[in-house]
Amino acid sequence: MKKQWQLLLTAIMFYTRIPVTVNAYSPDMLNKATRYLPLIGWITGGFMLAVLYALGDIAPRLVTVLLSLVISIWVTGAFHEDGFADMCDGFGGGWTKEKILEIMKDSRIGTYGMLGLLLLMTTKYICLIPLTLNKVMLAVIIAQPLSRFVAVSIIYTHQYVRENEDSKAKPVSKGILLPDLLLAGAFGLLPLLMVIAFTRNYALLLILPALVLVRWYMARLMNKWIGGYTGDCLGAVQQVAETVIYLCFCILAWKFTS
Repeated sequence: MKKQWQLLLTAIMFYTRIPVTVNAYSPDMLNKATRYLPLIGWITGGFMLAVLYALGDIAPRLVTVLLSLVISIWVTGAFHEDGFADMCDGFGGGWTKEKILEIMKDSRIGTYGMLGLLLLMTTKYICLIPLTLNKVMLAVIIAQPLSRFVAVSIIYTHQYVRENEDSKAKPVSKGILLPDLLLAGAFGLLPLLMVIAFTRNYALLLILPALVLVRWYMARLMNKWIGGYTGDCLGAVQQVAETVIYLCFCILAWKFTS
């Protein structure tokens, strides 16, 4: 139990800005800690829910939703958003594996990254705005853990491609075992299943095939150009999956109220 607690703290240390103390660190600990990445989504989702609950009745919806997105970025230090921007720059500006990896390692953001991140955050915001406060909360509860599980599944099925790491490289899990994947899946899928059981809204199951398509496309893109994944790619997968979940909520809400 103590070991699992240390693994959870390791996950919190690497994937959030929350200050924690870990007794020891090793690459193997980071790999094993990845099983708790969807649980990190519970934490970030909790911060977002706190903002939505606190401001839901005293601030305009536009402000409340915006601040909930801001707090999610603050809690993670824009860890995943940075990966998405880097992947946009790399895959947008590079035409060989070596060039793509070189661009993604650059700490500066380019045109592709800036535009991609702007469009991504705008899509999240616009998708959540039309929803009722309760539905925004449900979307957050589902999207934060489940999107991270999609990223974890890439680690299980694909190969990490950076051969030469340097001091500027982000720590990233480079492989997990099936039990880790199953545990991550439990943390990632449980909120969705609980929301469906509570609301009896079985249309939310449509989120799963949407995420399967997203995962297939992102994995195909990564395999085609670089032969696997990097830490930036995982961040991009998480961000796209999260956005697609919000988009599903927006479409379903529009479909059943129009």
